[in-house]
Amino acid sequence: MTKEEFSRLAAQGPVLLDGATGSNLRAAGMPVGVSSELWVLEHPQVLLDLQRAYAEAGSRIIMAPTFSANRTGLKNFGLEERLGELNAALVALSKEAAGDRVLVAGDLSTLGRPLEPVGDMPYSEAYDTYREQMEALGSAGADLFALETLMGAEEAAAALDAAADFGLPVMVSFSVEADGGVIFGGTVWEAAAMAQELGASAVGVNCSVGPDQLESVIRSVRAAVEIPVIAKPNAGLPVMDERGQAHYSMGPEDFARHMEALVKAGAGIVGGCCGTTPAYVRQLAKVLGRQLVSD
Repeated sequence: MTKEEFSRLAAQGPVLLDGATGSNLRAAGMPVGVSSELWVLEHPQVLLDLQRAYAEAGSRIIMAPTFSANRTGLKNFGLEERLGELNAALVALSKEAAGDRVLVAGDLSTLGRPLEPVGDMPYSEAYDTYREQMEALGSAGADLFALETLMGAEEAAAALDAAADFGLPVMVSFSVEADGGVIFGGTVWEAAAMAQELGASAVGVNCSVGPDQLESVIRSVRAAVEIPVIAKPNAGLPVMDERGQAHYSMGPEDFARHMEALVKAGAGIVGGCCGTTPAYVRQLAKVLGRQLVSD
């Protein structure tokens, strides 16, 4: 997919993303403390069923489960030398689930450490880490890149610089506080403006909080950029049960109602993060109705 094709898609109306992956894998039996990438490949039907359900619910773009399939993340499980193999297999699995009408984004995320001068990670290390995974995702046939749950403008800059030679659209979303603060410092509207200057095709927020806390944040991001704005929040706030399982406070109807307010505030690319399921996407599609892009 070219950047121009992505722009035309977004210009037609709200584009529906998928919902959560990780929390649904946990619900399907994935243990804590394992490599989610390897677990998915050992239990492929779980992902196929989930992503097909998202597609049937109305998702126009789904995320390959490559969230932490970079050298830093895979090293925690001794899998860093299988980086190319794992990214290729996970993109292929998502493309099998997506069929012909749904786009597959290669998913990348925060490296978990602030870059210099705020932190101790050199820019070159972040750049090389993102570029290595992008090469694997691009070679595997990802339609676009999704940089999500980023914690600072500096890591977004390194990732966007790494993406520059691939020619694919890049969606960039940050994890924020309810006041719009980004975890490693600054505000999301400042980070969004920077990301636009560095070539992002869309920018916004994901994870963090529920949609009921983001209306003013989305308005501020919309005012700061000309590219499409992303809103992919959690299903409200988590409540932990006695087994350590997270249960989220917002059901599909309330979630969709608050998401409709975010669309009115300026969000044009919408979906759900932690705690959301295909039922949330289906309800969101119902609430947004004919505004949604379907082709």
